[in-house]
Amino acid sequence: MNYATIKWYDISNGPGVRVSLYVSGCRNHCKNCFNPETWDFAYGEPFTRDIENKIIKAMIPDYIKGFTLLGGDPFEPENAEVIAPFLERLREQFPQKSFWCFTGYDYEADLLTGKKGNIDTVMRILKCLDVLVDGRFVEELKDLNLLFRGSSNQRIILVQPSLEKDDVVLWDEKTII
Repeated sequence: MNYATIKWYDISNGPGVRVSLYVSGCRNHCKNCFNPETWDFAYGEPFTRDIENKIIKAMIPDYIKGFTLLGGDPFEPENAEVIAPFLERLREQFPQKSFWCFTGYDYEADLLTGKKGNIDTVMRILKCLDVLVDGRFVEELKDLNLLFRGSSNQRIILVQPSLEKDDVVLWDEKTII
């Protein structure tokens, strides 16, 4: 897997100061995507154990509130196979921090059904996440007033309560994660 960039002090992709990893590779190709260069799976640099260790080190300070995964798309099968063990490692080391992920795929239709990649791998990722922002970016539904998403069709899902209830539980601004 390649990654496009790492933002070590990101305040745009989840609450608080976060470390954000932008993976390379996405088949959605949303019209007017803000990161079209990340569609190419070969874009960027290889995601190595050394990079994993740098991310872990960057997560240590208390002012870092969490980790965000976006791209590209972390749930593309080529990415998910690498992301799953890394997220498990990161979650084990930082159980108190929040973990967010952005995907162009639909939580129920694509991820929970196994339609997108290996269902076991997808579930390993979901079990590490606090929040999932799902859905393709739709230019016609773009709304600059939305928090943490680009178009009104996208949802901010509380993953663990959703998995427990077997129903989507949405995040609201009053929920601190």
